[in-house]
Amino acid sequence: MDLYINVLLLILVFITGCFAVWLRDLVASTIILGVYSLLMATLWVVLDAVDVAFTEAAVGAGVTTSLLLFAIWLTGKSEHKSHRKQWVPFIAVIFTGGLLIYGTVGMPNFGDPTAPAHTHVSPYYIENSKIHTQAPNAVTAVLASYRGFDTLGEVTVIFTSGIGVLALLTVFRSRRKPRKRHL
Repeated sequence: MDLYINVLLLILVFITGCFAVWLRDLVASTIILGVYSLLMATLWVVLDAVDVAFTEAAVGAGVTTSLLLFAIWLTGKSEHKSHRKQWVPFIAVIFTGGLLIYGTVGMPNFGDPTAPAHTHVSPYYIENSKIHTQAPNAVTAVLASYRGFDTLGEVTVIFTSGIGVLALLTVFRSRRKPRKRHL
């Protein structure tokens, strides 16, 4: 039964991702991306990664969708299509994709029990997390205790980027002429 649910969710994720890319209306595309994030959160729940699902739902479907809708409200809701071919972005994407594929060639096979991460680090965390941290599970121990400063750094980066986005949107809005609003 789980296999059918996983396959169904993956098909829906693929369809919503393609649909969001093909749409030309930015508001509709943003809404579809919010649905995409909720489907991904559901998939993470099915895969028993509830902490990742919570983050995906909060950040992906909530905050990101709100920021994108706000940015669209400030800039306009339709995409202006260019009539000339733009080869530089296409070449940059192909080059970056090639580098990423080349970088994955040297990685260990998926699920390989002899991979470096599985031979030293993982067993240590699994055996000692309850003793050292008193956390209810190993994931919480790793994220909150062993890698607490790393998690704090990630939160700081996300907070700083949010402040930067708000500052940019405020500057952009103040340069525009004020709109007349009828109540």
